[in-house]
Amino acid sequence: MAVSVEDFAPAYIGKDVDDVVILGGGLAGLFCALKLSPRPVTVITNAPIGQGASSAWAQGGIAAAISEQDSVEKHRDDTLAAGCGICEEKIVEEMTREGSARVHDLLSYGVPFDQDLEGRLKFSREAAHSQSRVVRVRGDMAGRAIMDALIAAVRKTPSIRILEGYIGESFIGEGRYVTGVLARRRGGLERLIFPAKAVVLASGGIGHLYELTTNPHEANGHGLAMAARAGAVIADAEFVQFHPTALDLGKDPAPLATEALRGEGATLVNKDGERFMEGVHPELELAPRDIVARAIHREVSEGRGAFLDCRTAIGERFKDDFPTVFAAASAAGIDPAKDLLPVAPAEHYHMGGVLTDANGRTSLDGLWAAGEVASTGAHGANRLASNSLLEAVVFAARIAEDIQGLMPTPRSAYWNEMDDAPGLPSQRNVEEREAITVLRKTLARNVGVLRDAAGLKTALADIAQVEQNCVRQSILNMMVAGRIITAAALKREESRGGHFRKDFPQENPDMASRSYTTLKEVEAITAEALETA
Repeated sequence: MAVSVEDFAPAYIGKDVDDVVILGGGLAGLFCALKLSPRPVTVITNAPIGQGASSAWAQGGIAAAISEQDSVEKHRDDTLAAGCGICEEKIVEEMTREGSARVHDLLSYGVPFDQDLEGRLKFSREAAHSQSRVVRVRGDMAGRAIMDALIAAVRKTPSIRILEGYIGESFIGEGRYVTGVLARRRGGLERLIFPAKAVVLASGGIGHLYELTTNPHEANGHGLAMAARAGAVIADAEFVQFHPTALDLGKDPAPLATEALRGEGATLVNKDGERFMEGVHPELELAPRDIVARAIHREVSEGRGAFLDCRTAIGERFKDDFPTVFAAASAAGIDPAKDLLPVAPAEHYHMGGVLTDANGRTSLDGLWAAGEVASTGAHGANRLASNSLLEAVVFAARIAEDIQGLMPTPRSAYWNEMDDAPGLPSQRNVEEREAITVLRKTLARNVGVLRDAAGLKTALADIAQVEQNCVRQSILNMMVAGRIITAAALKREESRGGHFRKDFPQENPDMASRSYTTLKEVEAITAEALETA
């Protein structure tokens, strides 16, 4: 149940009850804010706007059935196939049908998608797509370009207020109705309560719960935990996608070697030069991500290493066609035109999240969710490449329309300046940093590409143990999110999509359905694991 305002006195309460508060300043949050204009909106972001969002790091682009050779039906079918039998077909149908309109929205905001000399959009192909349908910006800069355009549009919109550097901690509510957000100033003592008529959760993913990830530090599962603690239903939490080709350069987060490289013909080889995807899948390097990730994991764990060979397929074009990857490789002293790129699987995307309906409504009244923190059912057990940005904009727009239809005519978009707020005593604990390290290593080791019951129970016990040393709610939220994912993985005794159990290596037809859980069930599973671990 969401907590009441009285539980957090003397936290400062803003003067205004905002029409809408959006927690998260990535693609879903900003797109929703723009679609809500001119309704007054407050966007709360952990990092400076645009710097803490996975959206800005997306290299491939956004998938949409726009070209004459493509169709909504083909895109739908590819998405359903990648989802391994548990996608919500109606959701997929609606998402793919609205893709073209949302891409044109982005164009209207100034996103410079790649075009040919005649001004037509250019399309690339990525893994498990039957058609070239991914619109990009300069090869691997789509996410950054989209975010830059949206940030510029938001800053020109007077009805949108941006509050940077605040970490969401808890939802405020009355019964099952969410009425606001409690947030703490990052690195400080100040805590603020933001009352709202509607709250949109767009806080991103869970990448930094894992030791190796391509996500920014702010993607740490706090929104998932906040919703679960308030009583929201969580769906498909066990389905975590590991990008096969993170650059294994000792960086945290790991730079991403975009899938578009393999779409251009780059191959995967081990240290002996063997193209190890041969015999694994007929699509070779363009097989679904979970299959490629497991193949790379095997090569690395058995000491043969895994490398992306771009020398023949891309060669000297690399610097101009893939500048982001080129810069990361060059910083490590590697020239992709001449050298092999060392790669390893890294946590990249969470298919699970807070359960929502087709309009982004969660199981709690007054709370909507969009982007990676949400689970719409569009991705199933394994997200199709470049469908994440598509899902974010489609359902952010739907949320905005739903809220507009429920609420009366917006009031003036004039904002009062907030007074300085009184701080609360610091509750930092010197052991919390060590607890985060244990969490990330535990999830990487036991809840990663390969899983089994013994490892999952050990993970639950280890997380529960270090959780006792945590005091700050933001750190506790990370521990809760880690246990949610682990408990869901323990429940699903089969292998499907991004979830692979060594002790249950086959799909079970009887389990071809989505999973649902609550924090109460997670606590029960954790308690049982503590007894048997």
